[in-house]
Amino acid sequence: MNIYHTVSGLRAEIRARRQGGETIGFVPTMGNLHEGHLQLVRLAKEQCDVVVVSIFVNPLQFGLNEDWEKYPRTFQDDAKKLEAEGCDFLFHPDENEIYPNGMADQTRVVVPTMTDILCGASRPGHFEGVTTVVSKLLHIVQPDTAIFGIKDYQQLAVIRRMVEDLCIPVDIVGAAIARDVDGLALSSRNGYLGEDERPKVKVLYETLCWCRSQIEAGERDFTALEIQAAETLEKSGFRTDYVSIRNSKTLEPAAHDDSQLTILGAMFTKGARLIDNISMTLGESQAAAVLEEQTEVKK
Repeated sequence: MNIYHTVSGLRAEIRARRQGGETIGFVPTMGNLHEGHLQLVRLAKEQCDVVVVSIFVNPLQFGLNEDWEKYPRTFQDDAKKLEAEGCDFLFHPDENEIYPNGMADQTRVVVPTMTDILCGASRPGHFEGVTTVVSKLLHIVQPDTAIFGIKDYQQLAVIRRMVEDLCIPVDIVGAAIARDVDGLALSSRNGYLGEDERPKVKVLYETLCWCRSQIEAGERDFTALEIQAAETLEKSGFRTDYVSIRNSKTLEPAAHDDSQLTILGAMFTKGARLIDNISMTLGESQAAAVLEEQTEVKK
């Protein structure tokens, strides 16, 4: 595995491989790698000839009073894990390499939809930082395929919209959520959980699963489900950020006749903010039942 700290060095190597007819897969990360990240690398290896992973803790996507300074930097350990997985190139730039003119004067990439709701409402400016750095990284690497985890569902949706709007020639692939044995979605921020909290945080995933089961059983009062789910998190000792049932593509609040739904949730522990989501597809019989119910109401 070759490690590069400069854009010019990485580009030269990738250019040679691309001219040789090889396809390029890219996995952008902020480091502190866990099994979830490594699954993204394996998926990239399955789909492409060459795998590039970046490690850059992007200050532009952290807001005031967030954890940029204490975000875990574990580069040596990360590099060993990536080499064991067969990563070809590791791009590890510093802030000056990514923002050579300074962050204050950096050209920003703004997606005007889907960014001021859910996580965007709690973290103003976060997605502007994400889309700006991801746009830069995609232009640096110029991959055929880029892999992102579905755990950050809103981020994935926003990046897909950005790529579509800017006509960036890359295939964005979403990888399934990696979970611990109790269902907790793997995250670098799980390391912030206290020993007393760790056994309890599975309530987030369990609550989203409960919402799914209620919808599958025919419940369509989405607002009532969201309220009850939030109360469940609060009763478990956590502060609810949101529980929301949305259209999977647009992230608009779910309509009764939507067939593709995503249930998203976020909650605060003492030291972390955890997010999770579950997507579902309503079958034809369920959709028909909804339409029949709406028809009866109209009568």
